[in-house]
Amino acid sequence: MGVPVTRKVHDGARRRERTSKVGVLIRLADDGGVADSPRVLLICQDGYEELLASEVKAGGVPGCEEGGGWVLAEKEARTLPQDWCFAHHALVAPQEVLGDSVNALAGGIAEFFLASARQERFDAPWLLHVGVAPGLEGLGRRATAVENAMRELLQRRMARVARLATAPAPRTGPARGLFVFFADFGRAFVAREGWFGGQLRMADDPAAPSRSYLKVEEAYGVLGRAPAAGETVVDLGAAPGGWSFSAAQKGARVVAIDNGPLKGGALDHAAITHRREDAFKFRPAVGERFDWLFCDLVEDPHHVTRSILEPWLGGRWCRWFVVNLKFGRADAIALLQQTRAKLAPRCARLVVRHLFHDREEFTLVGETR
Repeated sequence: MGVPVTRKVHDGARRRERTSKVGVLIRLADDGGVADSPRVLLICQDGYEELLASEVKAGGVPGCEEGGGWVLAEKEARTLPQDWCFAHHALVAPQEVLGDSVNALAGGIAEFFLASARQERFDAPWLLHVGVAPGLEGLGRRATAVENAMRELLQRRMARVARLATAPAPRTGPARGLFVFFADFGRAFVAREGWFGGQLRMADDPAAPSRSYLKVEEAYGVLGRAPAAGETVVDLGAAPGGWSFSAAQKGARVVAIDNGPLKGGALDHAAITHRREDAFKFRPAVGERFDWLFCDLVEDPHHVTRSILEPWLGGRWCRWFVVNLKFGRADAIALLQQTRAKLAPRCARLVVRHLFHDREEFTLVGETR
């Protein structure tokens, strides 16, 4: 049996709370369905929860609860922006399930799903996504045990629906299904609505000259497209060539700008032209336009924005772009806000994400006007 828990419920006129038979908290509306929640749970890279909380607060949310790799924002979820930089995933309007055993947690999650699905039809595979907070040894095994027990409970009550549950998650944007996130061994958040920022762990290529190859490969998923055969790419600050190698492997023709040498698979690649020039001074020839601008320079982010991003996007010298800005010595949230304000008017689309493979940097992808 789980431990009965009492929690304050907002807007109590239309909501009530009860402790389920297994001893976990379920919030119900008057019609027996699941009551709405005024919160959103944002999940990020481990160690970046303070920056995520600062980003949320800068967006107008006065207070948040923080945990390892997650932030719980206490505000009407649907009024929050859907373009968080530091969030990888979100549970919209989550409920809490609390229990001191696998069966208690599984029972609470199953009860939540059954109550929320009372009026819903399931005619196709639906998404079941389970995540865990990082850094807690054994929590992944606990989550797997709870998920298996929960599936068994659903199988007994809704066998056809249970068989339609599928694990793969969408890469970007909103989604509906059942989303479960374990904050610790006795506390899980559950929701029917989720959001994905597009971050994804990528597979390395042994021929890639550097780890940065993984960042640009991941960025393609956020943007929703990658360089294609016959397209042109300029890679400013290319050495040792990870991003140039990525584009060339996809059939694009690359001009790699850097005074330093290319290495690995980028060295002497037939689709890569290496020009030993200053990335900040390089400009396309009159009438020349590249399909793609790449830039991953270990330089002051304001200098990169002022000297590369603003002229290249303003001059429409490229159509799509993937650019990294290093915020290690800068105020990351102020830089994020300033970058969006300066570049958004020059873009048909601008997305800023802290990627899975990013460190003290964030990645800009988009399309010029």
